[in-house]
Amino acid sequence: MDFSLNEDQRAFQDMAASFTRDELAPFAGQWDEDSHFPVPTLRKAAELGFAGIYVREDVGGSGLTRLDAALIFEELSRGCTSTAAYLSIHNMVSWIIDTYGSQELRERYLGRLCTMDLLTSYCLTEPGSGSDAASLRTSARDDGDHYVLNGSKAFISGGGVSDLYAVMARTGGEGPSGISCLLVEKGTPGLSFGANEIKLGWKSQPTAQVNFSDCRVPKANLVGDEGQGFRIAMAALDGGRLNIGACSLGAAQACLDHAIAYVKERKQFGKPIAEFQGLQFRLADMATELEAARLLLHKAAQAVEGKAPNATGLAAMAKRLATDTGFKVVNDALQLHGGYGYLRDYPIERFFRDVRVHQILEGTNEIMRLIIARQLLKD
Repeated sequence: MDFSLNEDQRAFQDMAASFTRDELAPFAGQWDEDSHFPVPTLRKAAELGFAGIYVREDVGGSGLTRLDAALIFEELSRGCTSTAAYLSIHNMVSWIIDTYGSQELRERYLGRLCTMDLLTSYCLTEPGSGSDAASLRTSARDDGDHYVLNGSKAFISGGGVSDLYAVMARTGGEGPSGISCLLVEKGTPGLSFGANEIKLGWKSQPTAQVNFSDCRVPKANLVGDEGQGFRIAMAALDGGRLNIGACSLGAAQACLDHAIAYVKERKQFGKPIAEFQGLQFRLADMATELEAARLLLHKAAQAVEGKAPNATGLAAMAKRLATDTGFKVVNDALQLHGGYGYLRDYPIERFFRDVRVHQILEGTNEIMRLIIARQLLKD
């Protein structure tokens, strides 16, 4: 049992930290203010291999591990949590195609996905099916060489901007066994988008409803086999939960660092507030809880990478703990800043708004508890 990073992992971490310092952190506040989607910056991240982190190298991927990805996303999120989270979703779709897609699909799409010449979105959630994903209603009717899609997807990151949509649709009967995964290109007749959602956070990436009206998709765009879509979606979410947990940890670590610097400078009652024992205890708890969540996340990443029998449960544990802890640490950092933490002059309030949604997406933390409990109670 070795908790230290190897030389390559430290190099990936340092590369991500350098990119964050130069390309994300200086601009994140303005992107948030303007609701600006920084596509050129994302493509710079892709030049470092961050758009196909665990895609195989024969199609331009980096061929790294889930733990490598967690290290990278934690560092990127310290600069701009919202942008790092979109990059995580892009990597999720790239992984789906690399793992389950035909060689023809891999060669057609992955080279351009790994450079982010093509942007992607993951389409599972619907207006009427969020936590109960197996009840989704978007249908894909067999029509010769095509499927005909009808339905809608909700809360889709990149909706309207992305070039390729990984869509979970019903090709068969009720329940999870009737769901398949299809790739739908932007510009396909019948594909349309709702207006950009106005959100609390995650403002550097667009979010919109994705609609299908007699949208014809070639059968060659089926990922995996018919009826495999739900399994593909859930496997992808194991990795997505690790990444979103890492994004929470990165945001929280950035806020803890800001809080430490602030309490050393801020004076009350004639001395720096860092000298008050109550605040020292709070900082100690923040650091301890953050480190505990990080260790569990790294263990879960190794389990998912190794396809361990308990990988899904560990990923749910890690996501639940990392996102709850991340939000608590950011909130505590805001409290330590007092009224200044509430102002946009300081980055804490942006991190606060960005990490709140992590307790909801990739499966709510209530669903994470359900997954964990089911694994504990199964025969």
